[in-house]
Amino acid sequence: MLQSHETEVLVVGGGLTGLSCALFLAHHGVRCTLVERHPDLLSHPRQRSLVPRLMEIYRQVGLEPRIHQNRVDFATSTEYTTIRAETLASARYLPVDQQDDAARTAAFSPCTGTPIDQNRVEALLRTRARELGVRIRFGTELLGLARHEGGVEARLRDLDGTAHRLVARYAVAADGGRSPVRHALGIPMEGPVDFFRLLTLMVDADLRPALAGRTVHMAFLDRPRPRTYLMALDRTGRRWVFGTTDGPGDAAPDEDECVELVRAAAGLPTVPVVLRPQIPGTDRTVLRFEVGAAVAATYRKGPVFLIGDAAHLMPPTGGFGGVVGVEDAHNLAWKLAAVVRGHAGEGLLDTYEDERRPVAAFALRQALTRYRSRLAAGAGPAELPMADEEPVDRSTVMMGHRYRSTAVAGGASDATGVASGASDATAPAEVSGLCGDPGTRAPHLPLAGPGGRSTIDLYGGRFVLLAGPDGQDWVTAAGKLPLPVTARRFGNDLAAAGTSAADAAARHGIGAGGAVLVRPDGFVAWRSTGPATDPAAELLAAFTAILSATG
Repeated sequence: MLQSHETEVLVVGGGLTGLSCALFLAHHGVRCTLVERHPDLLSHPRQRSLVPRLMEIYRQVGLEPRIHQNRVDFATSTEYTTIRAETLASARYLPVDQQDDAARTAAFSPCTGTPIDQNRVEALLRTRARELGVRIRFGTELLGLARHEGGVEARLRDLDGTAHRLVARYAVAADGGRSPVRHALGIPMEGPVDFFRLLTLMVDADLRPALAGRTVHMAFLDRPRPRTYLMALDRTGRRWVFGTTDGPGDAAPDEDECVELVRAAAGLPTVPVVLRPQIPGTDRTVLRFEVGAAVAATYRKGPVFLIGDAAHLMPPTGGFGGVVGVEDAHNLAWKLAAVVRGHAGEGLLDTYEDERRPVAAFALRQALTRYRSRLAAGAGPAELPMADEEPVDRSTVMMGHRYRSTAVAGGASDATGVASGASDATAPAEVSGLCGDPGTRAPHLPLAGPGGRSTIDLYGGRFVLLAGPDGQDWVTAAGKLPLPVTARRFGNDLAAAGTSAADAAARHGIGAGGAVLVRPDGFVAWRSTGPATDPAAELLAAFTAILSATG
């Protein structure tokens, strides 16, 4: 029997990016349905930590306490030792560049990086999304999308064969690197889509004899093949994730072959190895992931958008792929909500690609640069496209974006040039130097009072206007706008901890009579360094431009 449903946004894909997108949409009050073909979440940990920017984002939707409660069993950053060696049992380890220093990060974010496996994060996202009303259907496969009056029509099928028809105003494809939605739309990838293929296992194996008392979180190894790694699942030395290269023509290895691969990487030829299923409810012990280095030619086709791996493929080195994907979802969600609610014109949705595609291209080049040093020493330049770039600080890659689009007052789209590496118009800014420039993430300032709150906590739901201590006219003007805006004045109803009102305003690039407008995603949309003759008219003009509204 064919069943019919309706929703405002359909999200295809129930991994980190898709679940995040559904949660952000629900947070903005958008009715959302998510479908995922797998019967449940993957058990594979994949990304092992959340960087401060992702913690900021998840804090906005009430997940920060739950994430801390579900941290992995590593107590200190010193236990996250990353090494290179021939095998895990090698006498000599070579160190690999570590994560950003937590003390330094505290200067520009209220959040710290948190050790937590991606599968745990996904479980928390799914629970929170359901709490906010997202309809989530695992074990439901998308058979096809077609244009429908005012949106899209999806043909779906459950594992039991039940067919569904779902009509949505917009669809978001978060269906992975192979993205059937992207292929169906005819959107090509620019770059070597299949950089290499990674074969992964989750195993129980006591590798403590190889460690010989040493602490290793991640080991990049040369045996049994180049680009092999072992990742500890806990501190016991008995639970591991194994990964190695796997040629596209290779048949999946049998259990005995898998055991020998793990033994070779560990340097322990007789150690017992037990394979564990990687998808709950199945017997799938071997998974393959295509590791690519490419960006989609476009992020939108009509009412359908690409996010995460569907929009960009990058090596895991640097941990940029998941971060960029969640930020994609965060950027797109508030824009879809603004259009669905009638606050913005369709042109606002075009700024998603204008802003996010250059970010993905830059992060890809940074991932390739790190790939060379970690996994592919000696690899030829043909294998490492776009890798001739000096590495920059990870936090700058993840938090220093400088957007240029019509969603930034005075901004101009320059996505094509930056994506190809031909322009530095949107080159990231040092996070420590963020000072309220339009198009950049609004700076972090601790707020006075209990609870460890920050100016970062003001963002996430609606536009926020921050005015200098003499900027009451801006606050009054914001209250007359035809859409909800939160307005605060430094020194009046917004006190920074240990900082004068004038200095807090200056940190945002404004004088005592100026104002700065911050978007729901925490990026500065507009700024006036001083007072205006007609603040209401200036704000209305800024909003009209930013939201692609007709007036």
